[in-house]
Amino acid sequence: MISVLRHEQFEHLGYFSRYLKEATYPFRYIDIGQPLSLDHVTGVIVMGGPQSANDPELVPELKFIEAATARHIPVLGICLGAQLIAKSLGAKVYRNAVSEIGWEPVYFTAAAKDDCVFGGLYSAANSPTMFCHWHNDTFDMPPGGEWLAYSDKCRHQAFRYGTNVYGVQFHPEITPEMIVDWSAQPVNCGDVKTLGSPIDPTAFDTSQLARQVLEGWLAT
Repeated sequence: MISVLRHEQFEHLGYFSRYLKEATYPFRYIDIGQPLSLDHVTGVIVMGGPQSANDPELVPELKFIEAATARHIPVLGICLGAQLIAKSLGAKVYRNAVSEIGWEPVYFTAAAKDDCVFGGLYSAANSPTMFCHWHNDTFDMPPGGEWLAYSDKCRHQAFRYGTNVYGVQFHPEITPEMIVDWSAQPVNCGDVKTLGSPIDPTAFDTSQLARQVLEGWLAT
């Protein structure tokens, strides 16, 4: 069973949900405040959200992620989820120099070349790769982490810890429908007002990129 830590109802698995169902991987959402247990857990996905990884209400999640990592259970964190993983590993999470919202290019480091999740994207044809972003915070590289990707606005876009723990700052899981929904959420109004124009939800098709990221992680 894959436990999916969800911080807002609208920040769900998106494309990942479709592919997990196709592969018959069972998963369940666990929302903030619900009991956390590693019993029968084969993987953990930590979703994004408007919260800060430094919020006291997320301390139980930090401990849960730390315990899962200690047991060598595969963990995948998206946006806030990546920041929580980094913090659980001893790194600092703080405000990025600029907000990064909308479609932005992601570049992959040399370390990504042989990585099972991002290796297929390390090529002249695929780097940079366009992904949707929605974050104001960033994190330092955790001790022992392998730096895998960066963008023009945010140095730490992806990392691996060990062989099966991944933090990803961008949103490979997001669908066009989710972009429309997120843009209309009251909690995101402040972010939307900073944009010069609305985010085009269909500017790039990242469905196959989402599949590659998820299937690569599932294979770890």
